[in-house]
Amino acid sequence: MTEKYKIYLSEDTRTRLINDAELFEFTKKDGSVNLNAFIKTLIVNYFDQYRHDSEHLLLNITNDLKSMTSMTGKDAELLAEKIISTYVKPDDRHSTKNIALSLTVSGSSYGIIRIIENNLLKDTSLSQYLKDMFKSYLSIPRSEREAIIFKDTYDDIKRALKEHRIMSFTNTTSGEEQSYFVEPYVIAPSKEEQCNYLLCNDKAIQKPRTFRISRLRSVFVTKDTFSIDDGILKELREKAIRSPHSVSPDVHAVVRLTEFGIKKFKVVTKNRPIVSKTEGDLYHFDWPELQLEEYFKRFGRDALVLEPETLKERIRKYYYYGLREYSK
Repeated sequence: MTEKYKIYLSEDTRTRLINDAELFEFTKKDGSVNLNAFIKTLIVNYFDQYRHDSEHLLLNITNDLKSMTSMTGKDAELLAEKIISTYVKPDDRHSTKNIALSLTVSGSSYGIIRIIENNLLKDTSLSQYLKDMFKSYLSIPRSEREAIIFKDTYDDIKRALKEHRIMSFTNTTSGEEQSYFVEPYVIAPSKEEQCNYLLCNDKAIQKPRTFRISRLRSVFVTKDTFSIDDGILKELREKAIRSPHSVSPDVHAVVRLTEFGIKKFKVVTKNRPIVSKTEGDLYHFDWPELQLEEYFKRFGRDALVLEPETLKERIRKYYYYGLREYSK
């Protein structure tokens, strides 16, 4: 069964949902963002949690009102609903910037929409119920939102971690789909809590690897188990705290920052390496070389790599070839 619904969202809510859909790579064949597919997944994976949390909040406020006043249970519940709609869920129903969105649902998402329509609307519309659900979802840190959207993948990984089972999956990070068999060790959010990563040991090459969980496909937990290697576990736990998006060996780097470079270092927080020590305008780092390269390429002349020579050469070539293209 397939059905179309028209829902109304604020411009801000719609934009933030699109941002998540884009980050989590919900795309159509032409590469554009597939917001409809993303919202269907959100409804299926978040509905139960949202319903439970909403009912729990209503129950707590109702019980508090009954314990502090002589209200009947029905009056306390009505007042609790009024408090939630007025103070917990800001009312933007009359906003002139609401945008109509056509939502096509089928399968599980259609079933949940029918449950909402038949049992949960009370004095509100389906559009308002979904809007409140989406706003609740967006109030959660993005790394936790990722766990909601990719719930099945997370459940499989958690089971593999608990039972020390080898996992298989495909990944397309390098442009071509590749299959992996890994021993999972740690799930960790990036420093900015944008995405979560699986830190594991690759069975084929017997080396640590990291994968962004939202990019894993065809995840399968095998019957094969493995023994935890304490050395690998310690290494990956340290990486999980510092830079879960990279398990490459650390290098010692020295970077000279201009006055503006120091200011930029303070405000450019995405994937920012941790400083080991400073000596005036010299900043020392013990960090994966590739991550240092990606970070400091954004600084231009305000960051000069002094060592190691390999990192200095990487960035020099980056600017050299860029200049050559712009000079044509």
